[in-house]
Amino acid sequence: MTARGISHTRELLRQGELSAVEHTRAVLRAVRERDTLDAYVAVAGEEALRAAERADAHIRERGADAWQAMPLLGVTVCVKDLLQTRDLPTGRGSLLPNDRPRKDAPAVARLRAAGAVVVGKTATSEYGWSASTVSRVAPPTRNPYDPRLSAGGSSGGAAAAVAMGLCDGALGTDGSGSIRIPAAFCGVVGYKPSLGRIPYVPNSADRLAHQGPLARTVADAALLGQVMAGPHPADPDSALGSLDAPRGEGVLRIGWIEYDGTCEEVREVTEQARLALLGQGHLVEDVEVRCTHLYPALVDLLAASEAAGARPEDDEWADPGRLEVIRHGRTLSGADVIRAEEVRQGLRTTLRTVMDRYDVLAMATVPVEPFAAGAIGPAWAADPRDLRWLAWAPASYPFNMTGQPALSLPAGLTRSGLPAGLQLVGPVGADDLVLSLAGRLEADLGTPVHPPAVRALEPAAAR
Repeated sequence: MTARGISHTRELLRQGELSAVEHTRAVLRAVRERDTLDAYVAVAGEEALRAAERADAHIRERGADAWQAMPLLGVTVCVKDLLQTRDLPTGRGSLLPNDRPRKDAPAVARLRAAGAVVVGKTATSEYGWSASTVSRVAPPTRNPYDPRLSAGGSSGGAAAAVAMGLCDGALGTDGSGSIRIPAAFCGVVGYKPSLGRIPYVPNSADRLAHQGPLARTVADAALLGQVMAGPHPADPDSALGSLDAPRGEGVLRIGWIEYDGTCEEVREVTEQARLALLGQGHLVEDVEVRCTHLYPALVDLLAASEAAGARPEDDEWADPGRLEVIRHGRTLSGADVIRAEEVRQGLRTTLRTVMDRYDVLAMATVPVEPFAAGAIGPAWAADPRDLRWLAWAPASYPFNMTGQPALSLPAGLTRSGLPAGLQLVGPVGADDLVLSLAGRLEADLGTPVHPPAVRALEPAAAR
C-alpha cells in the first residue's frame, strides 16, 4: 500500500477503513523497502507510531469531529532535511556538523499540532544550494518517471517521496525554485507561499527563502499551507506574510510568459494548460517581463549569503559546487551587494506594474525536461565554476526575489513520458487566488498520471 494523498487518507480514517497506526506502519515499511530513488535520508521509528496511536485515540473519542481542530490527524508527512526536527537528525545535506538546537522548526511544530505524523527527513543538496539533490552525504534523488534523471531540487527528496506515495504530503523549502522545480520534474504540486506567510526560522538575511508544501493535489497543498501559516516572533517577515490581497475569482486577466529556451516538448504540454485557461473564460495575453542583470544579481545575493555563513577552515568539508559559490561571495564588496539589491528593487517595481494589469501570471515552471541524476543542471549549466547553476530555471528565482506566491501544477506528460509543470504566480498576498485558480485548472486538466512504479503497486481498482 502506498500513500495516496491527504484527502484520500483522511477519508479512509474517517470511514474507519484504516487506522492511523496501520497507515503509518505501511508508509514506514514502504519507505524502508521501496525507496529505490533515495528520497529519504532518515526514517522515523517509535515516535511516529506513538503519534499515530494518539491520533487513533483522538478519533475514537471524537469521531468525525476529530478533524475540526486537527485537520491533519493521522496523515503522514515528510520534512526536508534543511529543517530542524526534535526526533530526527538534521544533517542539512552536509558533512559539516549541525549545531542548531534539536527541536521542531515552527512549521514542523504546526504540522504535528494539526495531527500529522512525521515519517522521515528527505534529501537535499548541501544547505539547499543547488536545484538538485546532489551532495556528499547521500546518493542523488532520482526521478520517479525515469531513474536515470534528476528529481530536481533542492526539495527533490520531498517531491519524489510524494510522487512515489511514500508520504501523504511534504514540507520543503524554496530559495530560488527549490519547491517548484522538483514538483514540476516529479509531477506533483509545489506551492511557494508569499514571503513570510509560513515562518522560516532561522530566517536568512537575503530574504529569498520560503517554506511551503508539496502534495498530490492542490487541495492537499492548500491545507498544508493553511496549517503552517501565521506569524511567529522569530521571523519578522511572517507578520507581512499573514496579510492577504483579495482579488476577484470570476474572469481573470492572465499574463502568459514564454521564456527563451523553452523546449518544444514542454511547450506542447503547457499549451494545453493555456487552452484550458481560455476554455474557462479567462483573458490570456502574452506578456514580456524584462529586467536587466537579473541573474547576476541573484548570484551575488546568494553567494554573499553563503560566504557570510562559511568559515575558511570548513572549506575542505563543503560541497565542491557550493564552495565555488562561497569563493565568489568572498570576492564581493558591500557595493556589489547593494547593486544587486537595486536590481531586485527594479524587478519588484516592474512586476508590481505588470500585476496592475494582470491578476495572475502563467508560464512553464521549468523550460527544460529533467537532466541527468548526478548533475546540478543541464549540460551547459552543470559546471559550478561557471556560476550558471540556476540560469536554466528563469521562471523560478524572480519570484523569490519579489516574494510573490507561486505554484507549480502538473500540466501533463511530454512525448518522452516526463512530467511538465505549469506555474501560476499572483501578487504578494494573493495566495488564495493562486490556489483557487490552480484547483479549477487541475480539475480541467484531469488527475495527474502517477509514475509507473507507483501504478504497479496500486490495486487495479485504485488506479
